[in-house]
Amino acid sequence: MFTVPGVQLLDVAGPLDVFAEANRQCAGRKPVYRFRIVANVAGPLTCSSGTRLLPDATIDDRREKVDTLLVAGSPHAVDTVLDAATVAWLTASARTARRYGSVCSGAFLLAQTGGLDGRRVTTHWSVASALQEAFPKLRVEPDAIYVRDGRVCTAAGVTAGMDLALALVEEDVGREVAMNVARELVMFFKRPGGQMPFSRRGQAEVSGRSALQESQRWIASHLRADLSVASLAGRAGVSPRHFARMFRTELGVTPADYVDSVRVDAARRLLEDGSGAPKQVADRCGFTNVNGLRRAFLRCVGVTPAEYRKRYANDISKSDFS
Repeated sequence: MFTVPGVQLLDVAGPLDVFAEANRQCAGRKPVYRFRIVANVAGPLTCSSGTRLLPDATIDDRREKVDTLLVAGSPHAVDTVLDAATVAWLTASARTARRYGSVCSGAFLLAQTGGLDGRRVTTHWSVASALQEAFPKLRVEPDAIYVRDGRVCTAAGVTAGMDLALALVEEDVGREVAMNVARELVMFFKRPGGQMPFSRRGQAEVSGRSALQESQRWIASHLRADLSVASLAGRAGVSPRHFARMFRTELGVTPADYVDSVRVDAARRLLEDGSGAPKQVADRCGFTNVNGLRRAFLRCVGVTPAEYRKRYANDISKSDFS
């Protein structure tokens, strides 16, 4: 596991605990995994939590061949530019490793080697667009919990590193051991859904020129109104075609998609409160029926309203959407 100062401790400890538990589950056999924490500086590292971590080695120590190289992330990884020696070490280690990848924002560090170019990867949902912008040759999948693309394996935010490690355990020693590890660590063997339920991507912000900002405020405060392109264009005093083109250019989405995102975000808040029957939630958010809410919810969040309520509602005893 490669780390830098300011590393998020769980990015390191989570995957290593999964591998360590796999060793315990294989008791009586030779340990499957032997792990080392390698840093680009000497001495204890101060983690993002303030905890100190003592790596086993630095990149200047005599190199051992790496089987699986994982690069841990940190809250500052987006803005971290690695020095030439660190990039060279990561490049050489990845080139000879059986597989390599990253946890959370560690993708920003590993991407500086060019080893992720052309690959399908993921990272924490909050910085996925920044990763794609900074490294346009990557094929970023912002909703994935983890992604395997050949020798490359990348995980989303923090605890997703454990999901990735568990998948690697299954690959290495089989499903039964991996399932035992999951049971022992009280984690999903295969976590349902993706990252979208954890994000607030559906929470639209007012932006663009003043006419569009007025339209966005109107949408947010009149969810049950007619929010068709024709109606919104009429309020803005322009043709529907011009309004749709202007909206897409300024905000990067169609008016219909924007309306759906605002309505879905309102539904999310109602579901989290645990109040209201399915039909009431749909009606209060401007959907014609429960099926319309369900379809929009799946597009924007990636799970059904029923599943979302089960995970996040304050009172899950309310009626569901099944």
